[in-house]
Amino acid sequence: MKILHVISSANPAGGGPIEGVRNLGQRMLELGHTSELVTMDDPAAPWVQKHPQPVHALGPVSTNYGLNRRLLPWLRLHATHYDFVIVNGIWQYHSFATWRALTGLKRPYAVFTHGMLDPWFKRTYPLKHLKKWLYWPWAEYRVLRDASAVLFTCEDERLLARESFWLYRAREQVVTYGTRPPPNDKAALAARFFAEYPALQGKRVLLFLSRIQEKKGCDLLISAFADVARQTPDLQLVMAGPDQSGWMAALKAQAAQLGVADRIHWPGMLQGDIKWGAFHAAEAFVLPSHQENFGIAVAEALGCGLPVLISNKVNIWREIDNAGAGLVADDTVEGTRSLLTRWLALEPAARADMSRAASQLFNNRFTVSAMAASLLRVIDPINAKSVP
Repeated sequence: MKILHVISSANPAGGGPIEGVRNLGQRMLELGHTSELVTMDDPAAPWVQKHPQPVHALGPVSTNYGLNRRLLPWLRLHATHYDFVIVNGIWQYHSFATWRALTGLKRPYAVFTHGMLDPWFKRTYPLKHLKKWLYWPWAEYRVLRDASAVLFTCEDERLLARESFWLYRAREQVVTYGTRPPPNDKAALAARFFAEYPALQGKRVLLFLSRIQEKKGCDLLISAFADVARQTPDLQLVMAGPDQSGWMAALKAQAAQLGVADRIHWPGMLQGDIKWGAFHAAEAFVLPSHQENFGIAVAEALGCGLPVLISNKVNIWREIDNAGAGLVADDTVEGTRSLLTRWLALEPAARADMSRAASQLFNNRFTVSAMAASLLRVIDPINAKSVP
């Protein structure tokens, strides 16, 4: 089978969706299926050249909406060369263009919403939501209505998606989501990370690894860390991720005001062995998000046997809580403080049990192999019906 992913960008700084496309494409190839991408990137962008699957980069674009007049004719010309098309993300031109092209060609497609219909956005940004309502009936509503499947990564995401707009119709499917198993050489990877960041050697490390943005609860984590750091002198916090919204300066000022600036480290976006080394150098992964439909980094942490301390707005929190693979609390300063204090109070044996539970949960639920199998169970019947 030949699959086309339509996504705004192949830039890894974009977070989970492109990482999911990358991992899925590699697993699909192992199963005998090929994947390609069409994006709005500049063809000269370094991430286009480095992406493991072929990327048809039609950009650059000059607006946040990603309007690209080359995309629609490209899809009309090339979409029939693929067995199936998957749209990754909504609210930008690529989803609307795919709807126009594929419905005109009478070809099936599926949409991963990637949490973009979560009602948190409606509550937090009411003016933006009003603008989305003006756009919704003639664009994204139709994109979802006419899709052969609208794909959600867990049951919570599916149910929450129904709360954003009363005008809503979709052929909903929950599919397994996951990532590739991490490298096995834990000691060597951790040593490489410590060689890069020697100030952390011999310290207790908590790891946040995600984009630096409001919905991730970074400010909650800094406040909570400042509270517990007073009682744990060797505790350090690594805040790893790209600063997409320019918020980092304010967060650093917050840390300085709370007296913990020298104990919070900002390495930027980590990739490759350094990223895996960060997971293995840490004793726990922390993500107090206000909204998270899945969290690729959460799955990666589990795969490394790293207990995860997360908010109950990370939509896979129930699976983690039930498996004993981490701790869960509200997305507030008090809730985040509770995560840290409960973790620090655990005996070594309890932490070891939680680490084993994390690895087991990953292997049972969140591998890319399970993701590919689940997606193929959705795609195959749809694709069979579309063949004349």
